[in-house]
Amino acid sequence: MPEDRPATSPRRSRRLAGSLVVILILIALVGWWFLRPSGTAPGAGRRGPMAGGPASMIDLPVPVKVAQARSQQIEVVLRSLGTVTAYNTVTVRSRVDGELVKVAFQEGQAVKAGDLLAQVDPRPFQVALAQAQGQQQQNMAQLENARRDLQRYQALYKQDSVPRQQLDTQAALVRQYEGMLKSDQAAVDNAKLQLDYARITAPIAGRLGLRQVDQGNLISGGDANGLVVITQTQPIAVVFTLPETQLPEVLAQVRAGNKLRVEAYDRADTRRIATGELETLDNQIDVATGTVKLKARFDNADQMLFPNQFVNARLLVETRPNATAIPTAAVQQGSVGAFAFVVRDDNTVEVRKLQLGPVNGDWVAVNQGMQPGERVVVEGSDRLRAGAKVDIVTPETAIPATPGGQTGPGAAPGQGGQGRRAPRVG
Repeated sequence: MPEDRPATSPRRSRRLAGSLVVILILIALVGWWFLRPSGTAPGAGRRGPMAGGPASMIDLPVPVKVAQARSQQIEVVLRSLGTVTAYNTVTVRSRVDGELVKVAFQEGQAVKAGDLLAQVDPRPFQVALAQAQGQQQQNMAQLENARRDLQRYQALYKQDSVPRQQLDTQAALVRQYEGMLKSDQAAVDNAKLQLDYARITAPIAGRLGLRQVDQGNLISGGDANGLVVITQTQPIAVVFTLPETQLPEVLAQVRAGNKLRVEAYDRADTRRIATGELETLDNQIDVATGTVKLKARFDNADQMLFPNQFVNARLLVETRPNATAIPTAAVQQGSVGAFAFVVRDDNTVEVRKLQLGPVNGDWVAVNQGMQPGERVVVEGSDRLRAGAKVDIVTPETAIPATPGGQTGPGAAPGQGGQGRRAPRVG
């Protein structure tokens, strides 16, 4: 055994050395592969402009749609939710007790003040009137007889034929009968009034609701539901509220004696129902909500407004002529506030900070930061940044959607979904 060891040791050493050399070569190849320059990678010369990072996309024109800022008339309109309120609502009740013998109206009918609505059985009241008139005639006859006796006593007293006491007694009797006659007249008038109350008429002009009592029922003045409800619909009012911050604008116009127009729109705020004018303001602000109530008057000639109907009220405070306006779609919001992308003459965009005024439909007034005739981006701004090149397309052209959402000015294209960054203005 000792003679074999020198023979095997050199062979093992050579195998280990060879393995180490192979391992070192593999490590060197792997290091060269990962640490090689990017320009030497296969196919690097075949990569086009879109194969690069975000910097390569800046040079590509971004398709956008634009609109021009223009000078136009801007209406300052304050909007609020309102409720249609009737000026007068009356529950018609009977003032006398009796049987309802006649109903003289149709449900939903428009009536005038004084129109006959129903009739209570008048016979008991006619009897009471006849009784009061009979008692009046009886006392009137007694009064006439007492006056004649008084005249005789006065003549006899002048002849010293009757004592003074008898004359005074007769004069007192005459005054007593005169008082009874006045009471009789009051009784007659009351009987006539009760007979008149048996004829139920409309106290105001308006539209009738649903009938609450049918013919043939016994009714009384204490019935809670009454016979029918009359609601005045011409004219009619709309009550709405405005925040206290908007109150000075309205008060300035009201105190100047200007009539402010109010328009009522449907619940969807798309169709105008009626046009009226502001009538009055409440005398205090609601401390719980910080709002003040306003009332507008509408003629409601076409009966389109119904009591307790919810409407969208638009109060026209003032009209500003020759105001610079841009489409509301061009306005963007960022940490610096409102801004817009303005297209220069060389078709590059500039981020412009704006001071906005009132909104009028699809257009918004610009108090500062825009001049009439300048072009603003209204669609396709999600891929824009300051200095980007744009390709203006026609309004009919569809702009492809941007993957990842919107990016603000100053953010690299392709970083959608990270929110708008504050634009660098100026």
